[in-house]
Amino acid sequence: MEDKTKDQAQILDNRLQKRFRHLKKWAQRTGAGAFRLYDKDIPEIPLVLDFYGDCNAVDDAALSGALYKRPYEKDENEEELWLSAMKESASDALGIPFDRIFLKQRQRQRGDSQYEKISHTNFEKIISEGGLSFKVNLSDYLDTGLFLDRRLLRNLIRTEFSSVTSTAGKKMLNLFSYTSSFSVYAASSGTYNEARKGEASGSVSTDSVDLSNTYLNWSRENFSLNGMSSSLLRQWEFFSDKDREEASANRLIRADVLEFIEKAVQAKMKWDLIVLDPPVFSNSKKMIDYFDLNRDLTKLLSQCIELLSPDGKIFVSINVKRNAPSAQELENELRAERVYNHADIHVTDIDNIIKDEDFKDRKMPKTFLIKEK
Repeated sequence: MEDKTKDQAQILDNRLQKRFRHLKKWAQRTGAGAFRLYDKDIPEIPLVLDFYGDCNAVDDAALSGALYKRPYEKDENEEELWLSAMKESASDALGIPFDRIFLKQRQRQRGDSQYEKISHTNFEKIISEGGLSFKVNLSDYLDTGLFLDRRLLRNLIRTEFSSVTSTAGKKMLNLFSYTSSFSVYAASSGTYNEARKGEASGSVSTDSVDLSNTYLNWSRENFSLNGMSSSLLRQWEFFSDKDREEASANRLIRADVLEFIEKAVQAKMKWDLIVLDPPVFSNSKKMIDYFDLNRDLTKLLSQCIELLSPDGKIFVSINVKRNAPSAQELENELRAERVYNHADIHVTDIDNIIKDEDFKDRKMPKTFLIKEK
C-alpha cells in the first residue's frame, strides 16, 4: 500500500470514530436506524458512507456508500486498491465486518439506467425510523431505497397529514414515489394522531405514482412491514371509479407521472397533501415525453396546485446542484404561470426545519411548502 493511501486510511479511521461517537447517542435517542456518517468531510477522501443498523450491535450493522466521481482520471486497478484500503479502514474504525461494507461509484445516471441493478448481491436489511420499518438494499442499486436526508421531511409530512380535517377522508398523493416512504409515513398518521391526542383521525388514503415495477413492489413490502395493506394498480384502473374504490386505501399506481397529472387535472381530482420529489432528468422509454426538472418544474407544480383540496399543501424537493430557485423566485414563477382564477400562491423555504443532526453543515436538496393564501 502506498504511503499516501496509508495516511488517508488512518485519517478516515480517526474521522469515522469521531463521527460515530458524536452520532451514536443521538441515533439511539431518536430511533434513527440509519444515518449519514461521512460525506466527503476530507476532500482527499471523496466518499459518502451511511450507517445502517443498531449502534450497539455493530457486528450486525452495515455501511453503504459511494465514491464521488473524481475530477481527474485514475487507473482502475489503483482505484480498486484505494477503495479496498478505505473499506478496511472503515471496518477497523467501527468494528463492522469488511463484507458488510458496500461502496459504489456515484455519478449522474439518466433514464432507465437510474433503475438498473449494479450488482446482484441482494444484501437487504430492515431498518427502523420514526417508529416504522423500511426495507433497504445496500448492495444492488446506487441508492438504497430510503433517502436519509429526507428523514425529518417524512416526519413533518406525517404531522401535517395527521392535522388535516376532512369529513370525506384525508387523501395524500406521492409523485415519483420511489419506495413510497412518504406514503407509509402519511398512512401511519391515523395511529400517530391517536397516540398524540387520544382520538381517531378519520379515514386515510394514499396514492403513490411511479413508473418502475421494481419500486412499486418494494413499496408494497414497506407497507406490509408496517402492518398496512396496499394495492397495485395500472393508470387506467386508478381512473376507473369501480377499480379505485375496490382497491386498498393505499394505492400504488404504475404510471408516467406527467401523463397521470394531466389525466387527474382533467378528472378534477383533489388531494389534501401532495409530495413531489422528482428526478433531475428522466427519459425512460416508457414515458410519453422526457422529464427535465429545470424545464418542467413550474408547469408541474402549477398542475399540482389544481389538484389541491381547499387548504391543501404541496411539499416539493428540488435536487439540483446549482441554480436552485429561492422561495420568492419560485413563487413569482408560479404566479406568472397561473392562468386559473385562484387565490395567490405562497411558497415557504423549509430547509431550516428538516435538516437533521447527521446532515448539519451539509448541502441538501432545496425543499419548499406551497399553498394558496
